[in-house]
Amino acid sequence: YLTLADDSGLEVDALGGAPGVHTKRYGGAELDDEGRYRHLLANLAAVPTGERGARFRCVMVLAGPDGAELGCAEGVCEGRIAGEPAGANGFGYDPVFYLPELDRTMAQLTGAEKNERSHRGRALAAIAPLLKEQLAG
Repeated sequence: YLTLADDSGLEVDALGGAPGVHTKRYGGAELDDEGRYRHLLANLAAVPTGERGARFRCVMVLAGPDGAELGCAEGVCEGRIAGEPAGANGFGYDPVFYLPELDRTMAQLTGAEKNERSHRGRALAAIAPLLKEQLAG
């Protein structure tokens, strides 16, 4: 069997790349999605909007039946952290992840719009040729 694994995280420049790999547990394991993004907003309260650069990053790895790594791909979605949450679509940090080129948060996008920009979608598109090659072989 082949194994495809991924991990994703939110990196905020003003926080030195945090929450990063701790994105899901940021602020404590007891917090829900809203609690986590409210914790993030509180930590950025003194940071001007123009200095809230952030990105969602996903790394995918394909491993062979013996566990050896066959390939690795990365997908990134650049944006910044909004001052207030907006939108009801999506989950996690989507209500506060603002895309300047669209003037909307991820939670304000349609499913199709989000899929076009998704860090996971970009990582999967990057590793798809290798996956297809392995499945065909």
